[in-house]
Amino acid sequence: MVTVAVAGGTGDLGRTIVDALKESPTHKVIVLARKGSKAPEMDVPILAVDYGDVESVSRLLDTNNVHTVISALSVRGPVEAASEISLVKAAARAAGTKRFIASEYGTLAPADKSIQLPQHESRLAVIAELQKTDLEWTRIHNGYFLDYFGIPHVASHMTPVAFTVDMANKAAAIPGTGDDVVAFTYTRDLAKFVVAALDLPKWDEAVFCYGDKVTWNEFLRIAEEMRGSKFTVAHDSVEKLQRGEMTELPSHPAVYPFFPKPMFQQYFSRFALYVTAGLFDLPEEGSLNEKFPEIKPTTVREMLGLWVGK
Repeated sequence: MVTVAVAGGTGDLGRTIVDALKESPTHKVIVLARKGSKAPEMDVPILAVDYGDVESVSRLLDTNNVHTVISALSVRGPVEAASEISLVKAAARAAGTKRFIASEYGTLAPADKSIQLPQHESRLAVIAELQKTDLEWTRIHNGYFLDYFGIPHVASHMTPVAFTVDMANKAAAIPGTGDDVVAFTYTRDLAKFVVAALDLPKWDEAVFCYGDKVTWNEFLRIAEEMRGSKFTVAHDSVEKLQRGEMTELPSHPAVYPFFPKPMFQQYFSRFALYVTAGLFDLPEEGSLNEKFPEIKPTTVREMLGLWVGK
């Protein structure tokens, strides 16, 4: 049985991955959590770590015979990236640790730096550190989390935020033409793909999975069908998004106390530009979907169908 350590395993996505690992008969899971952080009851060992202390983290990995590290740390800037870089260094020093999954879910960073989200520069620094090591490593890209469009009617650890389509308020702000293809994945399905990938004999430096792929226009039509009425719809041009502006959806003001409106709009307008640049149209050839056809992920229609009669 292979021991897997999930860094950030008490967080939203981390907990989902831990839940899937607990169901695996071939993996033992431990969670790495920052010292002083509040940890939920998870029925797995939760080990407090100081990511800045590379030697102690390396010893912890060796003491627990950790073969693979899965990072689910929230890397949104240089401070968080420093923690993951330290974790990479610790894993590289640990005698028994051979593999590392970086926390770069979602999609690849754009080549166009003018639309690059701040966290991608930080995440690329983590990849640069991995390239210096003898670890086998990868990152798993899944597109956009489908959970956001099913909450509160779907089981999820994710914190909801409406992007493009506001299911609760029957509103949408479509980026560009709305004909760009977007990959969506329910986090529980992503976690299944992550666990399955652990058994692959060889990893590419980037692998892909998805639950469904549709355009935003198709997504909107399904949403309106499931909610039983037309949505209030706006269209944000690429030029508007490039100015860091976007249409405010009814659910957005509730987020502003902890994610101020200017920052929120700047962040999600760039996210929308990822869509219009085609970055969310993940490849199907060679994907984990092809490698593990027994995993039947949740479709957009299935997720949005949870709103019927609500």
